Amino acid sequence: MNKELTAIKDYSFQKLSNEKSGHDFFHSQRVAKIAKKIAVKESANQELVVAAGYLHDVIDDKVALDPVAEKKAIEQLLHSLGWNKEKIDELFMIIENISFSKELESGKKTLTLEGEIVQDADRIDALGAIGIMRTAYYGGAHQNILYDPAIKPRDLTSKKMYRDENTVINHFYEKLLKLPALMNTEAGKNEAKRRKEFMENFLMEFYHEWENEKE
Repeated sequence: MNKELTAIKDYSFQKLSNEKSGHDFFHSQRVAKIAKKIAVKESANQELVVAAGYLHDVIDDKVALDPVAEKKAIEQLLHSLGWNKEKIDELFMIIENISFSKELESGKKTLTLEGEIVQDADRIDALGAIGIMRTAYYGGAHQNILYDPAIKPRDLTSKKMYRDENTVINHFYEKLLKLPALMNTEAGKNEAKRRKEFMENFLMEFYHEWENEKE
């Protein structure tokens, strides 16, 4: 890792190490690593996707108290590392347009290859065993109900609806199990499919145990 990416990684750690919603530094680190692996296969700009992976949640309003101030701080950091305006703009085009809630709010954006890769990496980390743990962790942090058979999954149509409270289990159906169909790259599709199957098996076991606990 070059000195610029090391500085970006350290900045991400500084900003996200105390985050308690599942969007912490280790999430950003996993996204950066997944994105780099996909970038190698896709012959994409590895430095850009790794940087975007580390920074993608720093300006997100679910994490940042002041996203505008955080964006300015990142701009200053990147300028100090010798990034030009074009490169900085390309990074922000990625991190400001890859989220699931952004698509609900304004529709799917046309992304560069690097943007598609970081979006895939972020969504891959929402799947599989880690995705299950992050979903439970986020739900607990927001005091959401674990499961209630009477509360059905919603068809999400807005960012506000997405952010409104619902059960932890419903989140699988409202978002997570839909992610594999939204992947951009072949590598992303393949890994998402594998992780989705793991989640589906988990849900089968969950319902089995839930039913067996009934009187």
